[in-house]
Amino acid sequence: MKRLAAVLAALLCVGAAPKPEGVALETLLAEAPAPKLADYRLFKDTGGRTPNAGLTPYALNTPLFSDYAEKFRFLYLPPGTKARYRADGVFEFPVGATLVKTFAYPGDLRRPVDDIRYLETRLLIRKRAGWVALAYVWNAGQTDAVLKRAGARLDAGFVDAKGQARRVDYAVPNQNQCKECHQLDKTLLPIGPKARNLNGDFAYAGGTENQLAHWTRTGVLAGAPRPAAAPRAARWDDPKEPLEARARAYLDANCAHCHGPRAIASNSGLFLGLEETRPPQLGVGKGPVAAGRGSGGLKVGIEPGHPDASILAYRMASNEPGVMMPELGRTLTHEEGLALVRDWIAAMKAP
Repeated sequence: MKRLAAVLAALLCVGAAPKPEGVALETLLAEAPAPKLADYRLFKDTGGRTPNAGLTPYALNTPLFSDYAEKFRFLYLPPGTKARYRADGVFEFPVGATLVKTFAYPGDLRRPVDDIRYLETRLLIRKRAGWVALAYVWNAGQTDAVLKRAGARLDAGFVDAKGQARRVDYAVPNQNQCKECHQLDKTLLPIGPKARNLNGDFAYAGGTENQLAHWTRTGVLAGAPRPAAAPRAARWDDPKEPLEARARAYLDANCAHCHGPRAIASNSGLFLGLEETRPPQLGVGKGPVAAGRGSGGLKVGIEPGHPDASILAYRMASNEPGVMMPELGRTLTHEEGLALVRDWIAAMKAP
């Protein structure tokens, strides 16, 4: 029986499809970007649904809001390399490291794994000269994604958590816009893969595991302590976590990449990262640097106990260009995120 099984196996191999090729590292490192996402072989299928060997899925405890789009994230590292742990800031990644993020909408947010339409896949590639940001837009048939350096506008729709049909004029950023959000000390860098954002559980194919522990165990990350000894950002949507921790994590994810002392909006003096502890720098009792319609006629960024008198909440609620914050990456108001920040302000006591 064993011999017969071996013969049958050999016969089945005749004419079988060739083994899928690995990730095209040479294409990732090439000076010119590939015209199609499939050219990098990051996925086994041209539709980008099945990651190739060497890609690790991940999620952030509190992600950036992008008009209710779902996001599928992966990290690719060249064979034999590792990311290096940092307690603060983004991990140190080797040349060839690639962060993959696909933006998508399910037909109904109440069933997030059904009827998913991909819109774009963004790549951050660590080339020899530094990081490069690229956006690839998916076709209507979901069979191919092509490079769009100048960005694009896409008509998208979904049913929201309340059962209401929504339309989105979805914006794919151009390369200059990518640089605005991903800029630190005038250098393009990733935003999300930090210890505090990855210190949480992920449902891997082999079972749920803490991401820092998983990355260490699988050889993706070097130098990390046990998760209990690493910093951790709260999950903004977990009501079991403290209100302040959730609101601060939300502002860190959605605002701090621009509103930080080394970021593009540093001249505002408004610093919304988790590291910041000084009330005025968080906006408490702080007047705007440049008064205008963006302030809505309000006097301070945060008026403790009074969200309606706080510029921060006013700008989060707006969809008007020149007023709304964040000014890139969304066209809709994040009602749940706004409610969280308003609750946090309402619970504040005056200093």
